[in-house]
Amino acid sequence: MKRFLNKLQRTTLTRNPARCALFLVVLSLVYFSVSTTVYAQAIGSLKTVKSEYDDTLLEIARKYDMGFIEMRAANPDIDPWLPGEGSNILLPLWNLLPDAKHEGIVINLAELRMYIYEKDKDIRTFPIGIGREGFETPLGETYVSWKRPNPTWTPTPDMRKANPDLPKVVEPGPGNPLGTHAVYLGWPNYLIHGTSKPWGIGRRVSSGCIRMYPEDIKQVFAIAQNKMPVTVVNQPLKMAWVDGVFYLEAHPDITEMDAFMEAGYLPSYDIEAGKLSDIRKAMGKWAYDIDWALVRDVIRERKGYPVKIFERPQYEDKELR
Repeated sequence: MKRFLNKLQRTTLTRNPARCALFLVVLSLVYFSVSTTVYAQAIGSLKTVKSEYDDTLLEIARKYDMGFIEMRAANPDIDPWLPGEGSNILLPLWNLLPDAKHEGIVINLAELRMYIYEKDKDIRTFPIGIGREGFETPLGETYVSWKRPNPTWTPTPDMRKANPDLPKVVEPGPGNPLGTHAVYLGWPNYLIHGTSKPWGIGRRVSSGCIRMYPEDIKQVFAIAQNKMPVTVVNQPLKMAWVDGVFYLEAHPDITEMDAFMEAGYLPSYDIEAGKLSDIRKAMGKWAYDIDWALVRDVIRERKGYPVKIFERPQYEDKELR
């Protein structure tokens, strides 16, 4: 590559200076192609499995690396504690990517899910547990500051005030709430860590930290590097064009997760005008051609996986290529 650029530079700049602008354009295109990883707008695929006699949604979620609320949302008519033998269980393993930088670790609180972007590698995604009411996980940008296997846990003063029985320090071991691995962030007192209570993954249960299944935190621990960026967003509504098709993916809002977890749905839901406005902008000139009743149903039901809203005519796709 270096030899090619040197030759191109000599022939372009020394023999024909008028081609300098063309050289710069070619150089920028070559540099972009070798230094940037371009990701698709969606990853994964939907899958259906049959439940066994003694299954629960919690157990099925753990088996397929899912969280409880996302399983509950995708299967609103299934009894989460007794699905019954042979029931069709939808696994919402297909996700639109959050609207955030495709770099490092991206956490979308609304979908209780983490995405990891590594250069020239497939995107990885994991279910997570987040902060409960009164102990909300913060939004914004931070970074990985350090990491530690077999961490000790030191409850914060606020935790010990709320629960005076907590010890000052919990040593590594099976009862340690941080699990076997911890990734510390630039935000003091906030970590990405394992857990001694895996059934809390995919729910609002922590004191603000990001909890993960024991098998998942090991992978994240291996990937996380010092200063790796970490972005935390709250996007209950995601949308994207994928191969000429416009998809909408809706999740329960953070403030409604607990109620949604119990019932699998909410009896009423007011759709904010701003959400419809965002969809109109994303749809562009096709905004007048879509089924807006379907859009409203997707937002109300919030099943947590992409739903096809509109497909561009084929001749339109050819013109765009």
